[in-house]
Amino acid sequence: MGLNAQNITNEELFYGHKACGGCGAALSIRLVMKVLGKRTFVVVPPNCMSTVAFIYPSMTFGCSGTITPFAGTAAMEAGIEAGAKALGLTDYTVVGFAGDGGTADIGLQSLSGAIDRGDRIMYICYDNEAYMNTGVQTSGLTPYGAKTTTSPAGDRLPGNTKPKKNVFEIVAAHDIPYAATASLGYPEDLLNKVAKAKAIDGPSYIHIFAPCPTGWGCASELTVDIAKKAVDSGLWYLAEYENHEYTLNRNPKAFSDVREYLKKQGRFAHLKDKDIEEICKIRDAKWAQMRKHWNCK
Repeated sequence: MGLNAQNITNEELFYGHKACGGCGAALSIRLVMKVLGKRTFVVVPPNCMSTVAFIYPSMTFGCSGTITPFAGTAAMEAGIEAGAKALGLTDYTVVGFAGDGGTADIGLQSLSGAIDRGDRIMYICYDNEAYMNTGVQTSGLTPYGAKTTTSPAGDRLPGNTKPKKNVFEIVAAHDIPYAATASLGYPEDLLNKVAKAKAIDGPSYIHIFAPCPTGWGCASELTVDIAKKAVDSGLWYLAEYENHEYTLNRNPKAFSDVREYLKKQGRFAHLKDKDIEEICKIRDAKWAQMRKHWNCK
């Protein structure tokens, strides 16, 4: 049957944070922690979540947690895993929650090293497509056309001029035991991928699409709807990598209207028809590649 809203625990292990209303990262972590449980060591680098969850004297996580240097999420996880093993601990999970900048850019080297070593850790990237905690700057996962404070939009620029970095595939290229993409808009898919990653005896990676109302210029009550529309319009995909193979978990016959997704966000309000055509071109090329070379459900 799998995990769903009816059979997951009612216990809250990420509660009382100071995040913005509708924060996709906070909502994602809340769901993840319901799967991982109290016997979890949490590692968070400097990002929105460390800012809102570690405010003395409160502790938002219902388990042990620590803040690591920005570049060292996976390295800190590996150290905790080594210490837990040396102490003879059993039945626990070591998980890191890093943003897109702390994963795709600043933290990529430590993540790569941990995967190469085969450390038994779970790494979760909550992807809100910019450096939100420091003022909405462009990251390696900011999509084409998005306006940020370092990718302004104007007559000659569409906002960010590059597509998102393929971090999921970069991680999979290490031949990691398990990697997956997920979206807050499809919570059951997310819950079950976390459960699968928890059972892996080695490194695992989950990349969650997590909207940021503050940085994206959208209504806070639309977070989950926007996360769903990103998948339905083909601008985000649900996939897994395991046993040396890629699998598309959702392969729609047709995409929903990209404009329905874009028009709800202030960061895309400036886009012209030619910019939207470019976004669709990038999307279609990516899907053609996936459908040709990946298993499709």
